[in-house]
Amino acid sequence: MNFETARTQMLGQQVRAWEVLDDRVLSVMRETPRELFVPPADRELAFADIEIPIGHEQHMMTPKVEGRLLQALQLEPIDEVLEVGTGSGYLTACLARLAHHVSSVDIFADFVSAAAERLSRLEVHNTDLEAADGLQLAYRNRFDAIAVTGSVPSLDGRFAEMLKPNGRLFIVVGRPPVMEAALVTMHAGGSWTRRDLFETVLTPLINAEQPEPFVL
Repeated sequence: MNFETARTQMLGQQVRAWEVLDDRVLSVMRETPRELFVPPADRELAFADIEIPIGHEQHMMTPKVEGRLLQALQLEPIDEVLEVGTGSGYLTACLARLAHHVSSVDIFADFVSAAAERLSRLEVHNTDLEAADGLQLAYRNRFDAIAVTGSVPSLDGRFAEMLKPNGRLFIVVGRPPVMEAALVTMHAGGSWTRRDLFETVLTPLINAEQPEPFVL
């Protein structure tokens, strides 16, 4: 398989087609070898428009959703970023190449160790990875941007409260079959606003409370 051809097709047919037009985002996705972050048996699926299973019933997001996430956060080279859900480490690498520093947490310690090894191999050093429950974080510092790579059933203030003024949070809210990718912006004085971006479905964060379906 020609990975470079597949990567070019992914960017043109999936990512750009989903309105990801930010040149910095497209460059980072072009330069980050996604095939190194998928399980070896699935390497030929690295650029397909599917969620790739990575273990523990977790999945990599599709490339187009990763692109929309990166574009929505509007990262600058001075930004401090929190990623909730390290997963394979691919998105971590992309975030790190767009921002100053990335703190990433995942509830699965083997994900963290494997991602750290991949990032080191690619000489991505502006990251701190930790095995932790993303729903139980209590950071003293605040972040310019937060990327949550699993869904939550409803939006509360737990992640928004970790944002600096003008900070941005990407998060997917709802439960199957209807979920919304949302961008939350923190304003001066502690208020925040939400803007829905697109519909998608993501695996819930571990330990995220799932509401009971409404039954007539």
